[in-house]
Amino acid sequence: MTPARVIRPQFPPGRRILAVSDIHGNLTFFQKLLDQAGFSPSDILVLVGDMLEKGPESLALLRFIMDLCRRYTVYPLCGNCDGLVQRFFEEDGLDGPFFSRYLPRHPESTLRQLAGETGFSDWQDLPALRRALRDTYPEIRAWLGNLPTILETEHLLFVHGGVPSLDNLEGLDRWTCMKNDNFLGQGRSFSKYVIVGHWPITLYDPEIPRADPLIDRERKIISIDGGCVLKLDGQLNALIIPEESSQDFSWQSYDGLPLVRALDPQAASLRSVNVRWGRSALELLQAGEELSLCRHLESGRELWVLNSYLRRDGRGLWCEDSTDYRLEVAPGDILSLEARTKQGFLCKKSGLTGWYFGRISDTIEI
Repeated sequence: MTPARVIRPQFPPGRRILAVSDIHGNLTFFQKLLDQAGFSPSDILVLVGDMLEKGPESLALLRFIMDLCRRYTVYPLCGNCDGLVQRFFEEDGLDGPFFSRYLPRHPESTLRQLAGETGFSDWQDLPALRRALRDTYPEIRAWLGNLPTILETEHLLFVHGGVPSLDNLEGLDRWTCMKNDNFLGQGRSFSKYVIVGHWPITLYDPEIPRADPLIDRERKIISIDGGCVLKLDGQLNALIIPEESSQDFSWQSYDGLPLVRALDPQAASLRSVNVRWGRSALELLQAGEELSLCRHLESGRELWVLNSYLRRDGRGLWCEDSTDYRLEVAPGDILSLEARTKQGFLCKKSGLTGWYFGRISDTIEI
């Protein structure tokens, strides 16, 4: 077991705190979100892990964040994806069981991007790659190696995956703190707010896909992973805390989707299903031109799924996150447009994804 690294900085009264998690190599979303939130030198920025991997700009994002740390008050924490990159620099325990398969298939990986700069391409010789990266990037190696696991203040605790309690934080296992699936589903409660990422918020709702931060005031847990990069309707969230002792939480988000204006009213559906990761197995009932009628095997519910979302592999037929939820819409509402079909529009409103069957305006600028 590697123990968690805990830091306890003092956040001065009156300084705004922005918490962002699971950027996953999406530099564009991160820059847009900081601009949208009005990030300034007076703010404190906490990056709640998984800055790297899965998105296309991990190395550029890493360097951008390292520069932010030099110029602003920024506290980056280690997530499980960041921890994997850091672990490759330090030891070879995952070379056979993981990296020998992962690196050849993932050119977007931070390690692959670093290797590309050095001209390295022999993915069978991971020890040589490790030596090359250590020699060429000592600053990146040191920065990753110094990432804390947990940041604790008087009223707040930030950790990527979650913690079992607030006791003996230094005695916790580092990896378990970073990779803690379904944290909200574990029934835990805390005496101060615990802010986590890692588990996309939409995975918690069996009926409606959602991406806005989930704030449980009774149990004092805030989950902020909006599914950036991982979900086709994902967004990058910034939880905004006016100062360290405040519970007046708000947020900003950025999803990069085009915006349209709704022209007709629509009532929300009373029942729906959220077909999501790990619960996405389907049976094809009727193939269509743009959408196909499928039965969701877990719930038994029948719904139309975009053909572009359908996947088939050794597990059988499944789909990217899908739903039959109808959004509640009033004329004039601004919607993020995900897909156009002859039957209607897959959209997002206030962090909720669903279908809209009214008319829309042309794409607008806000």
